[in-house]
Amino acid sequence: MKTLRLREGKERSLLRKHPWIFESSIAKGGGDSGETVRVEGHAGQFLGWAAFSPQSRIRARIWSFEEGDRIDAAFFTARIRSAMEARARLAIDSDSLRLVHGESDGLPGLIVDRYGDTLVAQFGSAGCERWKEAITDALLAHTSLQKIYERSDASSRGLEGLDTKVGWIRGQGDTALVLREHGWQLGLDIAQGHKTGYYLDQRDSRLRFAHYVQRLQSQRVLNCFCYTGGFSVAALSGGAAHVTSIDSSAPALALAASNVARNRFAAERAEFIGFISERLGAAPDHPMTLSFPEGEYLKGLVVVRKA
Repeated sequence: MKTLRLREGKERSLLRKHPWIFESSIAKGGGDSGETVRVEGHAGQFLGWAAFSPQSRIRARIWSFEEGDRIDAAFFTARIRSAMEARARLAIDSDSLRLVHGESDGLPGLIVDRYGDTLVAQFGSAGCERWKEAITDALLAHTSLQKIYERSDASSRGLEGLDTKVGWIRGQGDTALVLREHGWQLGLDIAQGHKTGYYLDQRDSRLRFAHYVQRLQSQRVLNCFCYTGGFSVAALSGGAAHVTSIDSSAPALALAASNVARNRFAAERAEFIGFISERLGAAPDHPMTLSFPEGEYLKGLVVVRKA
């Protein structure tokens, strides 16, 4: 077993259970890309088992702080089972959710989202890439699903010395999917969409926005940076008479329009614009404006009601 020996004083973050080890913290040692290494403090004491990444400034990511653990297929099966059990305790009104969220689930660099009967995975670290087959086997075993699509196309993979990989790794199927959320039907494309295909982390915000529209009795809503129209559907569901949706992406706008139609809202209640015109810049007739810059520069949710 290869070993990483840290510089004096650099073990403090690991003792607080932070799973990253930066290049500047290492006194000696190394390994191949994704290889499991033993991490020791300056005095030789055990600190953790980690995946080594020779090209990243984050030279190693901790798999386990327990010396008795063995990093093998059974280890990943147990971690994924634990992640599944945690989600099973949540009351999520959707057939789609994040099943694995990287370091939060003890699996640094791994993101797995479920969309109905399809899993979408991002292997964002050298360790996850090395153990991809074992992780894939465990995901299918614990979900009883047949299909996993890989979206390992984030720019951060380049920092790990990894190439972009996109496509089916198990099973085959259409990449255009429809998820269920709060009684709505929302279309997405796992091959082309942001992240793994959709912003699952905004599920509660979409429902909350529908409640805002209903409570404030907002009749006209302007949804900027609308992407595929999840918040537009929420506004219409909340009772808005008309929603104007704006995005720079023509494919996203087309999907937003189909999502409005899919949920049986009348076409005249929705307008889709591919740019922000001077008329909409002032927004004189939109009492409620939703500004939600999505993508790499995600800023958050801002709701403004004009006096």
